[in-house]
Amino acid sequence: MTLSIAGKTAIVTGAAHGVGLAIARHFAEMGANVMFADRDEARLEAEVGEAQTDDSGHLRYFAGDLRERLTVANLLSATIDAFDRVDILVNASRQLLVTDPLDPEDDTVSKLLEQNLMTALRLSQAVAKRMIHQAEEDGRDEGTIGTIVNVGSIAGRRTQPELLAYSISAAALDQATRSLAVFLASKRIRVNGLAVGSVMSSNLTVRIAEDSALRQSIVDATPMGRIASPSELAETVQYLASDASGFMIGQILTVDGGRTLIDPVVEPVH
Repeated sequence: MTLSIAGKTAIVTGAAHGVGLAIARHFAEMGANVMFADRDEARLEAEVGEAQTDDSGHLRYFAGDLRERLTVANLLSATIDAFDRVDILVNASRQLLVTDPLDPEDDTVSKLLEQNLMTALRLSQAVAKRMIHQAEEDGRDEGTIGTIVNVGSIAGRRTQPELLAYSISAAALDQATRSLAVFLASKRIRVNGLAVGSVMSSNLTVRIAEDSALRQSIVDATPMGRIASPSELAETVQYLASDASGFMIGQILTVDGGRTLIDPVVEPVH
């Protein structure tokens, strides 16, 4: 088995910033055709604008709100127009909002379920159908025909009341990963995911700038004693997207520097 993704076509969402951008860049460096997808058109233009017109022609970008069903269809169409097929989907777009657990008017749960779960689910469904169609056209009757990787969070396994909505959406994405993995296994599409700890994403960079004590509190809670860089996740995603993980489905790999291995309670428990 090989880690190679050269010549494969990948859609990476959340690709204008942080983790999604690092994954998309890495996939391009590894020789994949990459569709960078995000709402932030200005950042996409800055990251991909010149590259998409170079001689290699293996980078493109698509700007749109993937919470809209038509946008999902348009993203897939744009990818097919550019590269004729899609082999890999990485759902890396995530949003984090603070929740007031006692406020009945707080709608962050519905917002983050739509953003962090439903966009990934709808795009996965559309891309899976395309992968099946491609295999039928190609006459491929054995081997994996496509892979899907969902980038989630360890928040789905932890209890942080102020992150109620984010935690619910992360847990829901993990379950969607497992359910899709079982259903699509017979279609020869592999689905796996990541549960990510603290990564120096755009969001966390802003939060640390606003709260000077936050960085140290995260470092203290992480056995490896540091915050991950977005690029550190890219090779793990490549592993899940490549033939190297060919007999793996429905797994949520934890990439958190050991944070979920220790008891977060400060005082001794008696």
